[in-house]
Amino acid sequence: MRILGISALYHDSAAAIVTDGNVIAAAQEERFTRKKHDPGFPRHAIEYCLKEAGCGLADLDAVVFYDKPFLKFERLLQTYVAFAPRGMRSFQMAIPIWLREKLFQKKWLADELAKLAPDFDPSGIMFTEHHLAHAASAFYPSPFQDAAVLVMDGVGEWATTSLAIGSGADLKIHKELHFPHSLGLLYSAFTYYTGFRVNSGEYKLMGLAPYGEPKFTKLILDNLVDLKDDGTFRLDQSYFDYCTGLTMTNPRFDALFGKPARTPEQLLTPFHMDVAASIQAVTEEVILRLARSIRAETGLPNLCLAGGVALNCVANGKIHRAKIFDRMWIQPAAGDAGGAVGAALAAYHLRNGKPRVALADATDGMNGAYLGPALLPDQTEAELTAAGAKYVVLSETEMIDRAANALAEGKALGWVQGRMEFGPRALGGRSILGDPRSPAMQKTLNLRVKYRESFRPFAPSVLEEDLSQWFDLDEESPYMLLVANVREARCIAMTEAQKLLFGIDKLNVPRSEIPAVTHIDYSARVQTVSKRTNPLYHALISRFRDLTGCPVVVNTSFNVRGEPIVCTAGDAFRCFMGSEIETLVIGNCFLQKQDQDPALKLDYKAAFDLD
Repeated sequence: MRILGISALYHDSAAAIVTDGNVIAAAQEERFTRKKHDPGFPRHAIEYCLKEAGCGLADLDAVVFYDKPFLKFERLLQTYVAFAPRGMRSFQMAIPIWLREKLFQKKWLADELAKLAPDFDPSGIMFTEHHLAHAASAFYPSPFQDAAVLVMDGVGEWATTSLAIGSGADLKIHKELHFPHSLGLLYSAFTYYTGFRVNSGEYKLMGLAPYGEPKFTKLILDNLVDLKDDGTFRLDQSYFDYCTGLTMTNPRFDALFGKPARTPEQLLTPFHMDVAASIQAVTEEVILRLARSIRAETGLPNLCLAGGVALNCVANGKIHRAKIFDRMWIQPAAGDAGGAVGAALAAYHLRNGKPRVALADATDGMNGAYLGPALLPDQTEAELTAAGAKYVVLSETEMIDRAANALAEGKALGWVQGRMEFGPRALGGRSILGDPRSPAMQKTLNLRVKYRESFRPFAPSVLEEDLSQWFDLDEESPYMLLVANVREARCIAMTEAQKLLFGIDKLNVPRSEIPAVTHIDYSARVQTVSKRTNPLYHALISRFRDLTGCPVVVNTSFNVRGEPIVCTAGDAFRCFMGSEIETLVIGNCFLQKQDQDPALKLDYKAAFDLD
């Protein structure tokens, strides 16, 4: 049985295909169109998934969309009526789009799919509720036969936070919080207030938080959030404008904090850092209370997480360290893109009554998230030759050796291997790597390679077998979704003078033997690398360990600010020539910047809209 899942029209459109319960392929449309967070119909992603599964649209048993448009439209209309006459401008902008595109999505989907296959039968198109798709994406690929599933995001049709219970092939939503009371929208409101782009800059807000103090936590809980002991909450809508307006917050919100919203690219001040620290603290408290109440109510030892809020790896780390659950598993594509996987799995198990697929290695069903297009040697060489690249083709052993030596020499290394990752994280398939021992590496990669804010943290990729020697983490973290502390033995104590530094001044103080991946609070967003799921990446880090004694490398996504992660060899070469990456490895092709024709250099600083 083959089922195609689709998410589209809001942000991060994606497609995924499930064959007999196995996730065969999944990809975001942005990787093909090169338009970050592309919300359009995922034509290219669908074509890729069908090719990977070796079938056409006519061979599918179903096509499933990841939410129900009529329920979402009902919420839209009821919200505008409830807040009338406020929101007239927003209403006038939204309704034509809904009537033209979003409301009659079955016809829209049928028309778009017919462009790919004129004989496509639209009777196989189905819809699943948004939060059920998220829950399915978390539970069915997880290693658990029984689990509580917590979904937290902005909003689906009505639900913003939900609890589902999974058992075997069965999955049911048990409780929901409804719009406009949303933890995701609350966090996005602060993303907007601190000058970052909503649905994109939430990572920045989380990364900025450690530089500040949570001075406004009580202010938020006293005025914005009525938080109950069980983690449920209500938001005072008089401070927000997201229900009917064109912004997330309003003048009353500004007055509460005593300053207007920061404009994009405006200087970040200690005030903004304190605001970020405060909303992060509130978010963590909400999630911890929810987790505790879920464990108490269900008695289940396992927790699965999905929805955009589940990408808050700092909060995830707090749940893990609190030992509320015995084990937890987080969908690597926890945001809307992952809804495509969940929609297909929900149809397979719930509508068709199919049993769970037994996991061969008892890990999970996401295949390390390496679900995107693979590199093909002939195609790679053809693309590089057509681009005018100068490269040498090496044996695998020699390629790994030269790449590891480049890292040990302090060079930034573009690393493009195997299948592309699904989800927002680069996991050693489409990555830029560096030496974590270098005190200057974080600043260098941010300012000279990624062209982004200097405070943005980088993640360590660590060999699975060496994890306990470097980080306080007692389980795998293959998807870079848990923050853990660096082991105390690896840390460097701050001097009294350094302790007096404030804000961004803290950035340049080395805190451990691996300063490039150690946050200012001595934590790190850890990715464990297994020989089972990515043997080539494991071999590279192992060789780096042989050269340096360090089984850790800096890992960040292969793109510059505002650009989607690279997909093809051509994408990688263009980014290589548009940034200050010194060395590039694509498959077995080895490239050095110094060997390239200077005429091919690009200016990537202004090539993409800022995120």
